[in-house]
Amino acid sequence: MTRFGLQLWSQQTDWPGFRDAAIAAEQADWDSIWTWAHLLAIFGPWEQPIFEGWSVLAALGPLTSRVRLGLMVGANTFRDPGLTAKLATTLDHVSGGRAVLGIGGAWFEREHDALGIDFPAIGERLDRLDESVMLLRRLLDGERFSHEGRFYTLHDALCEPRPIQPHLPILVGGSGPRKTLRTVALRADGWNTDGSLDEVRAKLDVLAAHCSDVGRDIATIEKTVSFPIVIGDDRSAAMERFRVLLERNGVTAMEGKTVPLVGPPAEIADTLRPYTELGFETVIVRMPAPYDRETIDRMAEVGELL
Repeated sequence: MTRFGLQLWSQQTDWPGFRDAAIAAEQADWDSIWTWAHLLAIFGPWEQPIFEGWSVLAALGPLTSRVRLGLMVGANTFRDPGLTAKLATTLDHVSGGRAVLGIGGAWFEREHDALGIDFPAIGERLDRLDESVMLLRRLLDGERFSHEGRFYTLHDALCEPRPIQPHLPILVGGSGPRKTLRTVALRADGWNTDGSLDEVRAKLDVLAAHCSDVGRDIATIEKTVSFPIVIGDDRSAAMERFRVLLERNGVTAMEGKTVPLVGPPAEIADTLRPYTELGFETVIVRMPAPYDRETIDRMAEVGELL
């Protein structure tokens, strides 16, 4: 059965709107709620208001009871792995064991420059990510250890309390063929990507090769794929709703991004089915504020058709 996750854009929203959309998603049987880690708006003008990701997820913990909660995905550059492990562990406790640690190498240079956060070259960022994910796994699994690596140094480190989950999952976002996908194969419990069917199939083949190389069964990695989706029986009306959402965020079109899936549930299911046949267990719906309630309420109809 395909699982559905809702990624709520954290820019151009207020807390009541964000909160109510998340609660509505749980009531409509979505499986997970996600948001960004970004510190500046990434669509439209960067000066737009935006919430910090870990904070809003922690706030959702006591307000929900079933959905998994995670960042899609956190920027590894923002925090050292010791702090990230504590944030994920705390989220796991306030949510009763529903946290997912989503993390990636980071890409938005403007927010780093604005806020004085180091932004090394892409190769180094991905090397940092690999070392960080290795350390996060050890910390979340309860090891007490010291480490002097290329980028991180820990002295007699320990993450207590342990997460509620015996194995808090780490999801890595990104599709870099040489480094990111190897990190996924070596260390991740989940992976997120996007793109056309041909693009995603090619990325999956690369991941499979890395898994074979390191002796990992690719079936043990939760594979997630992301799309903007708006449901409506009248396709033109649904497209207009999506246009209004984008306009609210200062965006005229999703240029350079995955093409949105807009229309009746059957059409959306037909587009998603080849991805599920490739082995993608979870579909993440990317949704701009102020959020489309019809899509939230009707996503289960798509699931019934897959």
